[in-house]
Amino acid sequence: MRSIKAFIITVLSVILISCGNSGTQKTSLSIVTDAKKNVAKLGETVKLSIKNPKGLEISSVDYTLNGIAVGETFTLDDERLGVQTITATVTYADTSEDITTKLTILNNQTPKVYGYNIINTYSHDITSYTQGLEFHNGELYESTGQYGESKLRKVDYKTGEVLQNIDLADQYFGEGLTIFNNTIYQLTWQEGIGFIYDVNTFEKTGSFSYGKSKEGWGICNDGKNIYKTDGTEQIWFLNPDTLVEEGKLQAYTNKGKIVELNELEWVNGKIYANRYQKNGVAIINPKNGAIEGVIDFSPLKKLVKQHSGLDVLNGIAYNPETKTLFVTGKHWDKLFEVEVFEK
Repeated sequence: MRSIKAFIITVLSVILISCGNSGTQKTSLSIVTDAKKNVAKLGETVKLSIKNPKGLEISSVDYTLNGIAVGETFTLDDERLGVQTITATVTYADTSEDITTKLTILNNQTPKVYGYNIINTYSHDITSYTQGLEFHNGELYESTGQYGESKLRKVDYKTGEVLQNIDLADQYFGEGLTIFNNTIYQLTWQEGIGFIYDVNTFEKTGSFSYGKSKEGWGICNDGKNIYKTDGTEQIWFLNPDTLVEEGKLQAYTNKGKIVELNELEWVNGKIYANRYQKNGVAIINPKNGAIEGVIDFSPLKKLVKQHSGLDVLNGIAYNPETKTLFVTGKHWDKLFEVEVFEK
């Protein structure tokens, strides 16, 4: 009996050792860049090499940056900013092995500073914890937050009159909204779900789940693509048909990443993003994530009614009819129409 048990244990040990040794063995090869701390700016040249401590006879090395072939030496041109992946396919002794490293790409320009002029001031519902703001056919649509207080509404921005309104169920915290192909898309914060409505009737026609982005903050569209923020530096691309996340931008300056991107608006080929708790707006290049400009709207908070529930600036809407920007905040009693200019 003992001999049978010993045989079984021996067989199992062989199986376990065999399983543990299956697959490609790691060789200690690694990618080396000449970029200090693996950080480089647009316009700079990066040189790659392979660290080969065991002296393997390497026959070839092929490099890619985010899946696109690059040479051993390459210049950063119009690549997306942020943390990107370099992969080397190394061939030695009739074996190929993929190894990776990370390269952080920064912009090579300092963001421009923009000022603004107030053109008009309108009434805004002081009870609204504004999360999303967007114009459609000359009328303003707004999404608001807070559990038990979240809503979706259409308003006459000149008078403040509420033209349509629906309340979200108490378990949902409303966030940004955008209107695409006569459909309203509204985010919720930590519930991992977005709602879909008919723009004319406000009838809820569906919903969608988030992917790798765990939270919903801001959302906008350029007429072809939908963009979504999650409170980090990331801006996600949503497939306009399926609403599945199919990629992302990372918002970076020439110094580093900018986090807590919130409400979004598409304005003349750029993404405008509120920064949570900053009372300002970042102007972002939608091709590579570069923050090209900043607008400091902090003085506006002093022009609204001061009260205990007053919170930060949030809500950007571009009116194509007037070619002006509209901004407000959480529990603000005013909506400001402004024109922006470079200082």
